[in-house]
Amino acid sequence: MSYDVGRREERWTQRLPGAFVMVGLTLAALWGTELVDSSTGGRLDTYGIRPRSLDGLEGIVFAPFLHAGFGHLFSNSVVFAVLGVIAYAAVPLGRFVGVIVITMLSSGFGAWLFGAPDTLVIGASGVIFGLLGFLLFRGFAERSPGAITISIMMLIVYGSTISGVLPGASYISWQSHLFGFLGGAGAAFLLRPPRQQRAGWR
Repeated sequence: MSYDVGRREERWTQRLPGAFVMVGLTLAALWGTELVDSSTGGRLDTYGIRPRSLDGLEGIVFAPFLHAGFGHLFSNSVVFAVLGVIAYAAVPLGRFVGVIVITMLSSGFGAWLFGAPDTLVIGASGVIFGLLGFLLFRGFAERSPGAITISIMMLIVYGSTISGVLPGASYISWQSHLFGFLGGAGAAFLLRPPRQQRAGWR
């Protein structure tokens, strides 16, 4: 089997500027939302996920943009900035958007189905764990030198973070973390490119 090398996807260095723009715009939206939420006494937080409540289903879409204060937002912003840039630069735009959608839905539905009753789940950490799961398992899915290198780097730098998918502090939605991580891992296999495109360092 052969294919036109001239039609191969752009390299990661070409996608890097777009990655910084994407992260910058996303963080601006997150911080802008938190500023509005803070000025209204936290009213926007009511749009978070309410486990096993029909009204709480809308939170699957809104929860990643809501945070319990600026400290919570800052901690998520730092990790999202790193993983977001790496993931965006590692794959074409369509695949990146697919990973975000899959992890948002998987983490959201996981928190809605298995979260503690009478709680409110907010924050982008489910999507962040999804990006981590995607980058960790992309090496297994694609088996290209570049993907494997990134997976090893993620394991070294963020390996200890994976414990966040296990039950811990009552105020942390480990369900969102777990199902976001599983969604990201699944996306690595579901959205992998055709076999002939997996050999390079892109």
